[in-house]
Amino acid sequence: MTGQFAPASFLPFKKKALHTCSALLLAALGVLPTTSHAGFFDDLANLFGGGGGTTTPGGGTTAPGQAVIPADAYLKGTFGAVASWPLIPIHVVLLPDGRVMSYGTDAQGVQTAQFNYDIWDPSKGTGTASHLMLPNTTGTDLFCNAQIVVPSSGAVLLTGGDRTINGVRNYSADDVDFFDYRYNAMSASPDRMSALRWYPSVVTLANGKILVLGGRADPNTPAPTPDLYSEAEGWRTLPGATSDDAYGIRNWSYPRAWQAPNGKVFVATIWGGTYYVDPTGAGSLAATPLKLTEGDVYLPSVMYAPGKILAFRKLNKAVIIDINGATPTATTVKSVGQDRYHGSATVLPNGQVFVNGGSMVTNVANGVAYQAKLWNPTTKAWTVAATAKKMRLYHSVSLLLPDATVLTAGGGAPGPATNLNAEIYTPPYLYKADSSLAVRPVIQSAPTATTWGASIAATTDVTGISRVTLVKTGSATHTVDFDQRFMDLGFTAAGTNLTIRVPASANVAPPGYYMLFVFNSAGVPSVAKIIKLG
Repeated sequence: MTGQFAPASFLPFKKKALHTCSALLLAALGVLPTTSHAGFFDDLANLFGGGGGTTTPGGGTTAPGQAVIPADAYLKGTFGAVASWPLIPIHVVLLPDGRVMSYGTDAQGVQTAQFNYDIWDPSKGTGTASHLMLPNTTGTDLFCNAQIVVPSSGAVLLTGGDRTINGVRNYSADDVDFFDYRYNAMSASPDRMSALRWYPSVVTLANGKILVLGGRADPNTPAPTPDLYSEAEGWRTLPGATSDDAYGIRNWSYPRAWQAPNGKVFVATIWGGTYYVDPTGAGSLAATPLKLTEGDVYLPSVMYAPGKILAFRKLNKAVIIDINGATPTATTVKSVGQDRYHGSATVLPNGQVFVNGGSMVTNVANGVAYQAKLWNPTTKAWTVAATAKKMRLYHSVSLLLPDATVLTAGGGAPGPATNLNAEIYTPPYLYKADSSLAVRPVIQSAPTATTWGASIAATTDVTGISRVTLVKTGSATHTVDFDQRFMDLGFTAAGTNLTIRVPASANVAPPGYYMLFVFNSAGVPSVAKIIKLG
């Protein structure tokens, strides 16, 4: 488009001038926050056919690597160079061996997850050799399904997906598939869920079973009855918990739900109602007295501490939902500064919450939030973090990695930018005050499995360990990170030998795979050891 109206020598000036005028105008109108400008050059250029390092369908990133660590890295952290990704990672899941499974589109960024998926090995960097593209031979289009690691086997359970009927997409599937990370193999299960589901949520229960909530059966029909899966018993429905309000017609799109400390499953709806699901027997549902302000299916929520949820609501509102007591409560806290539709909230190894991506208008390049923020759960205060190169809107993801960095990736199909790329965020705790890389403690030994209430032995390469934390391995899509949760662990130290106390209750720490981090006296985290709980 630009080439039709200006010579090539004029394009860089034209692109920058267009960005500057557009950004200043939007900021003056209050549409674009003044902290969002950096990175807008590239994405605006992409919208009008320019370069700037934005990945276009079938292409790769051209953004140069970050040559110098910024002087404020110890305060804001940094985003690494934009790295190509073999597809748009609409869905990501951290595997028990530390690799990341992703899927969602074809290699050109076109909607479909019927033909391939990717396994990324972070230990190999972000180049082509770090990715293993594999064929999806199940026949299921996994686009906009739900995925979770099964606690007992470590396999990825894939529920539902997309179907095309009479040439029309975005119908639903009742398919059940599994990915076995040990053999890099995906297989179709002969079993089916009770309902067709597209956009469902999955929750790991304290007993190791998987609860499937919501989604829709077709463009006009929700799926209001939960399904329950276990490896020992297979599938069954919970007709006693059927609800249009909790996860049906009023709240069908990736319902926000968490295993609660009281043994039930807490649900926070977009329209404000809250519920407890009892998955025993035929299931039952009870409304709670707590009513929230209006939310949105594309505003994130995260369990940042046992029984405590930071939830973003419409009109730049945020609340802390506390489900530890007999009755849930909500306390208003300062929000992130703007509505971030399609943004992500990721709990870090130090318990802080990293918020990135999103825009003020859903999936429109209007008020794009390139600058990330960090929330401190102790002070309830926000601090400004680093600025990303790429807009992360609809179909973008964020995922905590075992090395304590965060994978931020994707966006598009559809959207204003087709982001076949990723940026790794390195938080401030990995830098020293002079912004050089910090020396990290090393976990030299730790068990690979444990159980509730146990004391486990671990050794490190240094004395003075100041903190030990546990973070559930993530599985993210559509601003939701299923099962994400964080907890501090009690411990004693004798030199480099640690005795660490495992949480006593599966209601607080459901079975599955967790990242164990230790921090040195300077507050620098180790690379995690992945431990199976239960």
